[in-house]
Amino acid sequence: MSLFLGSMSHHIPGRKELTDSKAVVRLLPKKEAYIPLVAGRAAGQNSFNILVEEGEAVQVGTKLAETKSGMYVPIYSSVSGTYKGIVKRMHSTLRPQEHMVIECDGKQTSVQAFEPLDYKHATREECVDFVKNAGIVGLGGAGFPTYVKYGKPDGVECVLINAVECEPYITADYRNVMDDPTDLIIGADIMKKMADVQHVYICIKESHPDLIAKVKENLGGYQGIEVRPVPDVYPMGWERVLVREVLHREYNNLPAEAGAIVGNASSAIAIAKAFTKGEPIHEKTVTVSGNAVKNPQNVVVPVGTPVSEIMEACGGYTAETVRLIAGGPMMGRTIVNDLFVVDRATNAITVLEDVADDAIACLRCGRCSDHCPSGLQPVRIKEAVQKNDLDEMIKRGASSCIECGMCTYICPSHIDVTEHVRKAKRVIAMKKK
Repeated sequence: MSLFLGSMSHHIPGRKELTDSKAVVRLLPKKEAYIPLVAGRAAGQNSFNILVEEGEAVQVGTKLAETKSGMYVPIYSSVSGTYKGIVKRMHSTLRPQEHMVIECDGKQTSVQAFEPLDYKHATREECVDFVKNAGIVGLGGAGFPTYVKYGKPDGVECVLINAVECEPYITADYRNVMDDPTDLIIGADIMKKMADVQHVYICIKESHPDLIAKVKENLGGYQGIEVRPVPDVYPMGWERVLVREVLHREYNNLPAEAGAIVGNASSAIAIAKAFTKGEPIHEKTVTVSGNAVKNPQNVVVPVGTPVSEIMEACGGYTAETVRLIAGGPMMGRTIVNDLFVVDRATNAITVLEDVADDAIACLRCGRCSDHCPSGLQPVRIKEAVQKNDLDEMIKRGASSCIECGMCTYICPSHIDVTEHVRKAKRVIAMKKK
């Protein structure tokens, strides 16, 4: 960490106006949905019990698979139709992964995946177990099983609900909260009970007064839930920065060390729908935006919908050569084609013109260090990578990088500093193995 810390954040033009006021468009896969057999580190048939047979009819809500060991995560069908087997195809993690293929019948008939639960009369432990069996995972991009955070909430004082959405272009959470504030607040109340705390803070950027007003209007008689406006800077949506801003505390590994559990706003809505309707995560709101897509908009699609079909529905590309990013432009992963599908953690597809950006020599300005939210010196890590100096990579704390992309964005020399730090992290990880 740097001896003298700079601002550790930066305002970035959001370009949210491309999609935030447009009506959400609902789409269905044309022929087949491809449900990824991925849940955290679990991936593929070796990690999952497959619960349906080839040729079997399924409905929206049919349980398709569940992890064999480790963190328990069930996977439910997002469409109705016929299960056709397993294929391997590209995944947003940039690795080929196995997917369960459902041939769609276009009817979207559904079955209640599980019985709803009255959380107000259930115990804390029953609520946590319910979230586990409902398969609720973080919908802000990480996909981490939600129940794990609430297993042992000793020392936790509050829950922070992240409705910040600090990356440029992305407005999926904004639309979900604006269109469904009631479920957001019910979800917040459930999270409050699971954490066994008295306070929940719904964190929204100050630059969204409309969203702040909408949530406040719906708080009603709920006790201990309040809106906490936060500055419009990047990466305010990272949990460490959010804890630093709201609680003025630092921690080493997990927010619980600072007395907080952090959850995503769309995850809170999904929790409410599970408790009140017996509904698993079967569809996703995804922002499709950028300067190289014809009609930027938010879409709601079943999990497993091919991105190629989504792009077609949005009018296609406006440039011959584009950068197709799974996620936002700062932290998302660039993928070579649009053959991957929407997974439960997918919140955006960003399409940018692929413009050459030639780097020049480092100016030694120190801006990457000043703005690093982890307090690192990214240029020093880059130099260690170029020298293949593993000890220096470790000493400079490369493994603490969250790959937010700030150092590359802020660099006046146009150096892709983030990619060098990513490489350092991979080298360190391989050394540990």
